[in-house]
Amino acid sequence: MEQATRTQAQLGAFLRRTRKAADLTQAQLSDRINKRQATISNLESAEGGATLETLFSVLSALDLELVVRPRTKSSRDSLADVF
Repeated sequence: MEQATRTQAQLGAFLRRTRKAADLTQAQLSDRINKRQATISNLESAEGGATLETLFSVLSALDLELVVRPRTKSSRDSLADVF
């Protein structure tokens, strides 16, 4: 499944959905990456403070990869970024 994310909140929500689809609790995911459960909560709720190291650990634990590409200009989602 591909998901374009343009904000921290969108990324956090995507990670939460993916974690739940994998039938993992925040505590189970945090155990897998040797971080506190609060770290997972902060990442998913876009509260900030997460490091790139933590993000990549979560992506790996959820069997995800990060793909960076130019932003599409005609996407309806881009209107949401304005408001």
